[in-house]
Amino acid sequence: MLKRLLAPLLVCALLSPLAARAEDAAAPFDPDMQRLAEILGALHYLRGICGTSEGQKWRSEMQALIDAETPSGDRRSRMIASFNRGYNGFQQTYRTCTPAANLVIKRYLAEGADISRNLTSRYAN
Repeated sequence: MLKRLLAPLLVCALLSPLAARAEDAAAPFDPDMQRLAEILGALHYLRGICGTSEGQKWRSEMQALIDAETPSGDRRSRMIASFNRGYNGFQQTYRTCTPAANLVIKRYLAEGADISRNLTSRYAN
């Protein structure tokens, strides 16, 4: 599952020349990237309260995504805001790990993998 979530880094590296065409212009894949950032934020919070020993893993994945994509201006702000929205949304809902939190983790891992696969198949050619 982790390998599937790392695929966005590869996608971003391949898409960087496309994204460089205008400083703040939205790329066609931005909505998917923002959703992926939101998922990473949620996982950063939820995996922490559910007792995994991953530390800053999901935050680091987000940083690697930003480093690979190198968005600037509004695009960068939107990606960071999406990560924070994912983190803060679950921080307000869950104080401890619950079966529902574990279900969200499972679903978000699957959704993140799907987004990664779709981005790769659509834009990495």
